[in-house]
Amino acid sequence: MTRIANFDQARAWNGALGNHWASHHERYDTLVSGLNDALFDAAAITAGERVLDVGCGAGATTRIAGRLAAHGHAVGVDISAPLLDLARATTTAQGVTNVAYEFADAQTHPFPPAGYDVLISRGGVMFFADHVTAFRNLARALRPGGRLAFVCPQPAGPEVEESRALSLFGQLLDEPDAATVAVQAAMASLSDPARIREVLHGWDDVTVAAVAAETTWGRDAADAVGFVLSRTPGRTVDAATRAALEDTLRPYETDRGVRLRAAVWLVTAKWGGGPHR
Repeated sequence: MTRIANFDQARAWNGALGNHWASHHERYDTLVSGLNDALFDAAAITAGERVLDVGCGAGATTRIAGRLAAHGHAVGVDISAPLLDLARATTTAQGVTNVAYEFADAQTHPFPPAGYDVLISRGGVMFFADHVTAFRNLARALRPGGRLAFVCPQPAGPEVEESRALSLFGQLLDEPDAATVAVQAAMASLSDPARIREVLHGWDDVTVAAVAAETTWGRDAADAVGFVLSRTPGRTVDAATRAALEDTLRPYETDRGVRLRAAVWLVTAKWGGGPHR
């Protein structure tokens, strides 16, 4: 049984935000699918390994991990019940049999000691209430010599297309609700490489590498704006504001949709099996 340490995030991901992700899971997975190659190349999962996917959401990365660990297994953990329900249903429908999911706060959950060979996360580890405690708990779940690979955002700034466009969106829209503010703050919690190294104290071979990727927001500017606005239930904007929002994204329209260059960190480390300091 898990103990939830971060009530703000649990409230958000089991409320409107989690339900929106579940209702639009294909769009969200497409949005960040450009991160998959870097993450899985770094994780280097082999056929017999046991994989833990932290913050698995609707389970897309867990299923990829399960297919790579064809003779092993993958477990996805998340604090969002709506997303986990969807992950289980999708995994069954796709016939992936070596994947399971658990409702768990990975900061506090009693994972089996040394139960996994690889830990992965595509943007899930930023949301811990206490990162130091969380990564110490995750280290216990890894066998000696086990590997960690995750991606998280670099600092937002005007030189990054995605940050620049979303900043303009923020200027055109009303103040976000409290849940959105909490999620946005958490997204930036590991943007400083020094902070990443601090929370991974005791891990070996820690690397923090810059990765350039593209995020896909919609078929065209109008579709992307409609998607972004739908993330805040009940929000309405006038025609002039909607037109301005579309103008913000129109320069990024391509024949493959609205694509924005994003900047993330790819973080890797190993657990040597020493004492948990």
